[in-house]
This record gives sequence, structure tokens and C-alpha cells, in this order.
Amino acid sequence: MSAETYRDAWGIPHLRADTPHELARAQGRVTARDRAWQMEVERHRAQGTSAAFLGPGALSWDRLARRARLADTARRCFTALEERDPETAAWVRAYVDGVNEGLTETRHPAPEFVRTGLAPGRWAPWTPLGVWLATHILFAGFPAKLWREHVATHLGPDAVALFAADGPGTAGSNGWLVSGERTTTGQAVVAGDPHRFIEDPGVYQQIHLSCPEFEVVGLAVPGVPGVAHFGHTGTVAWAITNAMADYQDLYRERLRRTGAGVEALGPDGTWHRAARHTETIHVAGEDTVEVEIIETDRGPVIAGGPEGLDDGTPAALSLRYPPRVTADLGFGALLPLLRARRVADVDRALDAWAEPVNVVQAADTEGGLLHRVAGRVPVRAAANGLRPVPAWEPGHAWTGWHTPPRAGLTDGVAVMANQRGPSTRLGVEFAAPHRADRIAALLAGRERWSAADMPAIHTDTHLASAGPLLDHLAALTGPTALTPEAAALRDRLLAWDRRMDADSADAAAYAAVRSAVVRGLAAHPALAPASAAPAYPEVLQPWLALVPRVAYALEHLLRAEDLYGIDRAATVRAALEEVAARPPAGTWGDTHRLAPWRALPGTAAAREDEPGLSGDHDCVLCTSAVPGLTDRAARGPAARYVWDLADRGNSRWVVPHGASGDPGSPHHRDQQPLWLAGELAPVVTDFDRLTKESDD
Repeated sequence: MSAETYRDAWGIPHLRADTPHELARAQGRVTARDRAWQMEVERHRAQGTSAAFLGPGALSWDRLARRARLADTARRCFTALEERDPETAAWVRAYVDGVNEGLTETRHPAPEFVRTGLAPGRWAPWTPLGVWLATHILFAGFPAKLWREHVATHLGPDAVALFAADGPGTAGSNGWLVSGERTTTGQAVVAGDPHRFIEDPGVYQQIHLSCPEFEVVGLAVPGVPGVAHFGHTGTVAWAITNAMADYQDLYRERLRRTGAGVEALGPDGTWHRAARHTETIHVAGEDTVEVEIIETDRGPVIAGGPEGLDDGTPAALSLRYPPRVTADLGFGALLPLLRARRVADVDRALDAWAEPVNVVQAADTEGGLLHRVAGRVPVRAAANGLRPVPAWEPGHAWTGWHTPPRAGLTDGVAVMANQRGPSTRLGVEFAAPHRADRIAALLAGRERWSAADMPAIHTDTHLASAGPLLDHLAALTGPTALTPEAAALRDRLLAWDRRMDADSADAAAYAAVRSAVVRGLAAHPALAPASAAPAYPEVLQPWLALVPRVAYALEHLLRAEDLYGIDRAATVRAALEEVAARPPAGTWGDTHRLAPWRALPGTAAAREDEPGLSGDHDCVLCTSAVPGLTDRAARGPAARYVWDLADRGNSRWVVPHGASGDPGSPHHRDQQPLWLAGELAPVVTDFDRLTKESDD
């Protein structure tokens, strides 16, 4: 046997091989067969060449990828990996060999290739590292520092705390670990769901990898070998959430042109030569675009240059991020994770983890438990974490790395949902505690839990963050009476059970009032100055838009002692009257529909076919709309999993769409009914119960 490919009833690939390298090759091959278009898009995004076939809409990303030196960083990291860990480098090469084989074996190209006239390109050994880096470069949310600078400039420094909230572009997750003392089997259960932008095809690939050294089921990132984030080896299981750590810095740079190139003013008061060259970006249907690439001693310049920003501001911004500094993306952790047998093995593997910085939970069949942060966070001045800092002033250099914190369990349970927790001292802003508090409360409501019980937590729709707005509605008394329609709507919302269920008309009414309040606050003259779009790259603008920032900070804005003199009672009253005059015609699910990202978007009519969703941003069922802007949900559970340590065969998983990226495959969307209903597909590891597809 070299390698064998099997499938289960959901089309999920189950791979068996003689060696880890042959298995990696098989994983690359089957991923290319199942998701050729997705793999091509990810390769181009890592290279900053996606506008060549996606058109001008992808140009802003390509500029950022080029200026941030993503491909060059991936090359450096792979070169260093070959020197530090030749076994892992060879394993990555085997995966890439499989990808290139699979791309040439695809008999029926995905329709996207036909639409674009594109043919699959060849992967380089460093491409998986580029895919990983491109996937996570915005994961830590460094644009939030630009927002703090922007809002402080327009509204004053006190506004920064008012708007502190989980930003609209930040990825998160739910996760919980229930120890054996709290389960029906006496063995631990690990469960949760990563929240990311919902893409089609999905960002996670269900896979089963088996060879004499290990046998793992888990959720892989298409384009990257192994199972990094969520896995079960039979004797140990692990899962992650975003730690919300701050590990990327922005520096304001003073640059000048000289006869020899570009120089940057350093903290020693002298000018230093910066690396400089130009690159050309091809744009489908338009002229090519030339991009100047500059890198100072801090890092690559991602905005502005010697002439300043596009609005004439005399500024440039450089980005400092760990892999660019260390030439290490943490790929040395991937093989040890697959080989892990106990929690101690997972723990040691994670010592090599670099980015993104995660909170990790793990459990094994011997009762071992783990709750820790994994990743590389630099030690530097507190100011670096808040806003861009001046590169020409001393005191902003990195001086080492934080020791990743650890935590324990409380009453046999640990919950991670991007809230302040073990990583508190490593970050600045965290998710509101609602999801974490709700999961903890649900787990406390029962003495013993089983793996089969976990979907009830995955799908909980209680919205604790509705409290401040409902309090304002309850306080609407005074000389200006509400119209009868508004009074009836207020009473109806005060009696609402606070559940954001797709079939709830009350949830739709609440969401409509909330959106009207958000729009009212954002339009108020006291806040409106912050609506001016700063001259930063377009790809960063979602972090800098006022309406989403008001939406996600609404609790703070409604509870603050004073909000720049804004009459919030009047704003809420006006919103209530507006919705009462034109109430939603249906339920929450009528407008709260899935809006998956596709590299080649479909027609508007096709988007109307997307399903309605339960949940909301602060529900455990985190399907994020942007109140005041849209009820559609571009973010949500990119997968759900339940890892049972008593019997891996009792484990369950699901993804929003299906195992295949081909719209013509029966497995393109066959898991969506399960995902919508909060149900999970069985994890099958017995090859005798699988259908053999091929020998490779």
C-alpha cells in the first residue's frame, strides 16, 4: 500500500498510507481534487496575484499582500524550516507534490475556471506557509490600532474606551472542555465552533489521516498539511479559539527619498537605508498597477510612503509581525500534534506554535487536561498595543517574548470564547463576556454531560447584550408620549424572551429597533466626524467604518455616563417610532440570511436563496449581522465539533456547506441542512465502514 483514499456517506476523505510523507502527499492530492478552485484562489491570495483573474475588486488585497511581504515571508520561513526541521520541511514538500498531482488529475474543472479562463497553477514548497500567513495576517486585528487613532483624532481620547468591543473583522470562536468528573462516561468531552467569515467552499476541511505512526480526525485548513486547530488522535483531542492577543505593531515612519533610494528615521536619530523595489500587479480588464515596496528596520510599509498617504498626510505605516522577524510560522508544531498520544505531547508541540496566538484546550484518555495560550507575543511598551507608535522615538522596540499563560478548570469545566481569560495580559480588546458566560451557565445547569448533549449549547440563541437597549425602552416615559403603535411595540419587546430564533417575529422587531438606534447614533453630529474614511488601504476600511463600530459597541454607548451630550432617550424613542410605523413584515430569519464569501460572487437573485439563520453576534450561536448596515451574516460557525474521549466513534462534526468545493458534487452542500438544524454528522474511523475510492 502506498496510499488509499476512502469516503464516508458525506464525501469526507479518509486517507491511509504507509508513512507520514505518503499520507501528506495523499492529503495534498485529495484536497486539490476536491477543492481545486479554492486552492487556486488561496495560492494567488498568498502571492498577491488574485486581481489578475478576479479583477479590480481584489486589487486592494493584492497591494496589502505585496507591501506586507507575505510571499517573501513565507519563502523565508520555509527556508528556515528546512534548516531547523528538515523532517517537517520534507513533509510539507510531500503535501505540495500531492497538490500538484491532484491539480493535473482533475478531469472536470470547477465552473469558476471556465468563467475566468484560468488554469490551475503550480504550487511551490513554500505555498502552504503563504496560505497560512495570508489566512491569518488580519486575524490579530492590527487595523483596530488605526481605528483607535482615528476615533481619538475625531472624537477625543475618551472615545477609545467607549468604542472598545470585538470589531467586525475579528475572527473568534466558542470552545469548552468538560472533564471526566462532569460527563456521563467519566471521560472528557471537548466541543465548540470556530467563528470565521463563512466562505464557499468552507475554510475548514474534515479529514481522517491514518498511517502506522498516527491516526487523526480533524478539521484541516485547505492548502496546509496536517490538522492544526481541531483534532482527535483517539487518545488525546485538542481545540482552539482566538486568544485576542496583540502581537503585531504599527509604526509611523518618517521616510525620505535620496539619490540611492529611500531612508527611514530611526530611534537613534539617524536616517537608515530602507529596502525598496517595485512590483507590478496585473488586473483583469484594466491596466497593470505598479506598487512600491519599502521595508524599514521595523517592517514592511503597508500604507503611505515618502510622499505620505493618499490624502496628503505626511505619514507612512510599517507593520511588524512575528514571522517576518523570526522566519518561523510555527509549522514545527504540526507533525508533533499528529503524533500526540497524551496532553503532555500536545503541550510540547504547542511550545513551537507561532501564530495566530490561540487559547488551547486538550484532554486525554488518562485524565490529562490542558488549558493554555499558544503562540508568540512580543514584549514591548504598552503604547505599542494601543495605536501606531513613532518609529523615530526610542522605547518601542521588541525586547523578547511573553511566556504563554496557563489556566485551570472551574468545577470541572473550562470555557473559551474570546473573553478576558488566560490571555488577558497579552491583549487589549476582547470579546464581550456574553458567550462565555452563557456557555458556563448552561454547563452549570446539569451535573453530567454527554457528547450527544453538546449541540444544545452550540445552538443557544439567548442574547444577553440586548439588556441595555431594552432598559432604555423600559425607561421611555415622560412628557412626550409614545404613539399607540410604538407603545405596543415597546411592551412587546419588553416581554420578548431575548432569543434570536430564525422564526421569531419579536427578534426581527428587536433587530430593526437596534439598527435604527445604531443609525441614529452614527448620524448624530457629535459622532458623525468619525465617519470620515481615513486614507488607509481599502482592505482595512471595514475596521474603520463608523456604523459597524457603533453597532458592536452599542452596549458601551448606551450605558456610558455621558455620550458627548447625545440624548440617547430621544434616539431610542425615534428608533422605536420609526420601526413601529414600518414594522418588519416577517421573522428574523427572513432578513438574517447567510452571506458566504465567494471569490466569484453570484447574482443578487442567487443570494436570496441563502438560508435564514438563528443567532446573533453575542449569542453562543454566533451568526454576525452588522446592525445598522445589514442583517445578513457573513460570519458564523465555520464548523462545529464534539470530541468524545470515551469513544472517538461518538464524536461528531459538521461544516456549513459540504466536503466538496465543486458546485456539481452531491457533497457540495449536503451538510448544510445539518448545520442549519444544529445537528452533527458522525465521525467514522473504521475503514470497513467506508467506501474505497482509489489507490494512489
